[in-house]
Amino acid sequence: MTSAHVDTFVRDRLPPPSLQPEFRLLDYPERLNSAVALLDGIDPNMVAIANDSVSWRYGELHERSDAIARVLVEQAGLVPGNRVLLRGANTATMFAAWLGILKAGGVVVATMPILRAGEIADIVARAAVSHAIVDSRCLADFRTAQATCPTLRSTLVYDGDAGTGELEARMAAVAPGFDAVATHRDDPALIAFTSGTTGTPKGCIQYHRDILAPADSFARQVLAPRAGDRWLCSAPIAFTFGLGMQLIFPLRFGGTAVTLENTTPSALIDAVERMGVNILATAPTAYKAMLTGLTDVPRSLRTCVSAGEHLPANVWHAWRAATRLEIVDGIGATEMMHVFVSASGSDIRPGATGRAVPGYDVTVLDETNQPMASGTGRLAVRGPTGCRYLDDEDRQQVYVVDGWNVTGDTYRRDEDGYFHFVARSDDMIVSSGYNIGAPEVENALCAHPAVRECAVIGAPCPDRGMKVKAFIVVAPGHEAGAALAKALQDHVKAQIAPYKYPREIVFLGALPKTATGKIQRSALRHPETQP
Repeated sequence: MTSAHVDTFVRDRLPPPSLQPEFRLLDYPERLNSAVALLDGIDPNMVAIANDSVSWRYGELHERSDAIARVLVEQAGLVPGNRVLLRGANTATMFAAWLGILKAGGVVVATMPILRAGEIADIVARAAVSHAIVDSRCLADFRTAQATCPTLRSTLVYDGDAGTGELEARMAAVAPGFDAVATHRDDPALIAFTSGTTGTPKGCIQYHRDILAPADSFARQVLAPRAGDRWLCSAPIAFTFGLGMQLIFPLRFGGTAVTLENTTPSALIDAVERMGVNILATAPTAYKAMLTGLTDVPRSLRTCVSAGEHLPANVWHAWRAATRLEIVDGIGATEMMHVFVSASGSDIRPGATGRAVPGYDVTVLDETNQPMASGTGRLAVRGPTGCRYLDDEDRQQVYVVDGWNVTGDTYRRDEDGYFHFVARSDDMIVSSGYNIGAPEVENALCAHPAVRECAVIGAPCPDRGMKVKAFIVVAPGHEAGAALAKALQDHVKAQIAPYKYPREIVFLGALPKTATGKIQRSALRHPETQP
C-alpha cells in the first residue's frame, strides 16, 4: 500500500502481521478519507448537529471542518500522520474538529473530559502527540499536563459552541475550502485508549476503513436507521461506543447528532422529549434510573441501545413495560471499534446479548482455544475490525489467539447462536469448588428495590478459597445497615442458588467508575480502596 502519512510514528508501532487477527474486510475504495466519506453526498441543507446552543447544517459542518483542517496545516504545521489530542465534551465544534483532523490527514487521539493531568500526560507521551485542540473549559488539567509533554508543539483552544475562542477566530480568517488528504483506507485514523477497567489503558489503532465498518455492519444491519433520524448518546466520543452512536452513525445515514453535555438520566429523557430524539444510546444503569418518575414516553423515541455493561433482563423487562420499547443490547470493545454481537426487533431474546452482527464471525473457545458450536467459554470474534495495539506486542499476543480477538469475556453460546453473558473472564468467582458469575449475583441484587447500583467481586476466604463480596449503593428511601444486608442476602438466596449469595456486603456512597462510566471492579479488589 502507498500511505499518505509523512509522519510514520503510528505505522511504525503497529503489531507485526503475525500478531494481528484475521480480518473479514468490507469493500472500500483504496483511497479513502473517512471524514469526506461521512459528509459527501448528503443534502447540505439537512441538519447535521443540534443542541441547545447551535444547529448546524451539513454544509456548515463541511465548511467548519475544512477551516479547522486549513488552520492545522497552514498555521499549526500539521503533516499527515501527526497525532492530534482532542479534549472536550460532545459539542458541534468538537465534532467539526474531529472531522477536520481526519481531512488534514491527522490521527485523532480523543480523551475523556474527566481525565486528570497525569492521565493526559501519559496518553500524550505514549502517542507522541504533537497537536492539541482543547475546549477552554477543559484547559486546567491539560495545561498542567502540557508542562511535562515535550512532543506537544501546538495547542488550539475553542469555547464550546459559543464561537468566541482562539480557534474560531483563526477559522474565520482562513480561505474557504480544503482539499482533504487522499489517505489510504489502511492509514491510521485514530488511536482510541481503552477505559482501563483492567489496569493501564491500551492504545487501539483504527484505520479509515474501520471508521466506516461499524456503520455499515452494526448500525445498518441491526438498527436500520433512517435519513433524518435524531441520535443522542450519553457517552463521549473518546469512547468508541459514543463515537459511533453520536457522530459516525448519524453522519453516515444523513441524520442529526443531538449533543448534550449534561448526560444525567433525567437530562437524557428531557432532551429526548425536547429535541425529538429517535435513537437513544446509554448504559444499563441509566435506563434503570430513567424509570424512576417516568410517566410518559416521548413519542419521537423509536430505538433504544444499551452497551458498556451487561444489560440485566429485569431492566429490559421493566423498560419495555414502562415504554413499550425493546432495548437493543450489544457487546463491543475498543479493540473492535464497536458492537459485534447484538439483536433487534423480533430477534431479541431478553437476557441474551444477541447473535453475531452481520460481517462478524463470533464463537466461544474452549480451554484448548478450539471454537465450540455451543457451550460456555471465552468469547472470540473476527470480522472487518480487530485489535491493533499501539507499541504493545505483549498484550497484543494475549488479545489475539489463533487469529481470533479474545475479548476477556466469558459467554455461553446456545444452540440457536445466541450469546449469553456469564462474566468478565476475571470476574469468575470460584468458591468451595463452585463457579459463580459475578453478574448473576449482581442481577439478583439489582432486582431488590433497595439497590440503586451494585458490584460483586471475589474476595479471599480461608474457608472457601474465595467468597462473594458485594458493594451496594442504596436507593433513596432505604437505609444501609445490618438489617438491609441480611434482607439482601435472603433476597439473593430466594432468587438464585443459595450458595451464590454475598457472604459480605459493603455499603458505599458511589461505586468507582472509569471515565466511560464502567464500574471499575479492579479498584474494588484493592484493600486500600475499600472502606
